[in-house]
Formats: sequence, structure tokens, C-alpha cells
Amino acid sequence: MSGGDRGLGRRRQTASQNAATIRRVQRRRRLDIDEVVARLRSAAPGWNVPVVTLIAMQSRDPFQVLISCILSLRTRDETTGAASRRLFQLATAPQQMLQLSAANIERAIYPVGFYRTKAASILEICRALLDRFAGKVPDDLDALLTLNGVGRKTANLVLTKGFGKPGICVDTHVHRISNRWGYVSTRDPAATEMALRRKLPPAYWLEYNDLLVAFGQTICMPISPWCSRCPVAELCPRLGVTRSR
Repeated sequence: MSGGDRGLGRRRQTASQNAATIRRVQRRRRLDIDEVVARLRSAAPGWNVPVVTLIAMQSRDPFQVLISCILSLRTRDETTGAASRRLFQLATAPQQMLQLSAANIERAIYPVGFYRTKAASILEICRALLDRFAGKVPDDLDALLTLNGVGRKTANLVLTKGFGKPGICVDTHVHRISNRWGYVSTRDPAATEMALRRKLPPAYWLEYNDLLVAFGQTICMPISPWCSRCPVAELCPRLGVTRSR
């Protein structure tokens, strides 16, 4: 058999396998999100609490939640936690933060990702809070989105963790896992948020991010997830999973 014939054969085999996977998924019953959330809740005490959630639980301060969210972007939780502790030893309110120079903040938060850019953003956010919001973090999504460096993920996390208000925070874990389950079918986190707002029962909005972030960091990794340890393995169609443990 020629190389071209072998390549064609492999492509046909892959197409056949993909079609078979789609048929299996279609035959599966619709994902029971109530059962999934119940199982994740039961397993969650054995996983690490996401760092911003931990800061929210300890401080109960929307400002610290907001700033720790900024620090957490493109940064591992252990680095974010240490940087947040160092920074909040220096300042825990906008007025105090503005007494620090950008260099002071940079030294405190290093080595978080883009630490220089984040130091400048923190100062700009603090000035905006004083100028436009009487020094208080707003509890409104649209108002939060006007702050420098605050996107929908951060704004929703501040609403849910800082104020206990309904919101759906979608990061890479929530986006990946929601699609891997087939619960949504979306291309990016923004579309995932909108799809979840339409579909996810409101009772789960506040905890959905916490559960899926901890689950994604511990079990449902992007590459080679621990399906053998997964509490929802038999409910999951494993869409897009090519290798697992």
C-alpha cells in the first residue's frame, strides 16, 4: 500500500472514530447538572480552595477581592496568595494604596504575571474608586467593567465573592469543563458565560466557579485528566479528551 493510501486509510479511520464518538454522546442522556454539582460538592473538601475565594472568606472585603482578582490573572494560586498577603500588609484600602509608589507595589507583588502592568492598574483603579465611587468598590457589573483592567471574569468574581450577589465567573477551567461535559458548546469564555446564564440554574451561580476551578486544578486538567479519580466520570461524555489517566 502506498503512503498516500495509508494516509487516506488513517483519515477515514479517524473520521469513523469521531462519528462513533458523536453517536455515543448523542445516545447518552442529557447531563444531569444537579447530580454533577452534588457530586462535586461532596468531593470538594478534599481539594484546595481557589485563592481569591480564600481571601474573600478571610477578609470579607470587596476591595481585597478585587485587587487579588487582578493579581490572579495569568498567575498560579500559590503565587497570587503570597503576593496578596504582602501587598495587603502595606495597604487594604484605596486611600492607603495610593500612598504607595508603583515601585513599592511591584516589589510587593512580584513575581505575579505582568506585575508592572498590574501595579499601574491597581493605582489607576484606586484613583477611580476615590474619584467616582466614594472610595468604595461598586456592586454593579457595568460599573465594575469601567475600571481599568477589570474584565467580565474579574467583575463577576467580585460580585459573587465580594458581595454575595448572583454572577457567573468564567475562567479557563469553567469554560473547558462546561464544554467537556457537553453542558454548553461555546468557543470562548465570554460565550460560555452567556450560555451558562441561560442554562445554569440560578441556585448554582455562586458556587459554580469555585467547584469547577478546584475540580479543574485537581482532577479535570486540560491535558490527561484524572478520569479514573473523577467523581462524575460516568456522567461525563469526555468531549475533546484524547488521553486520560
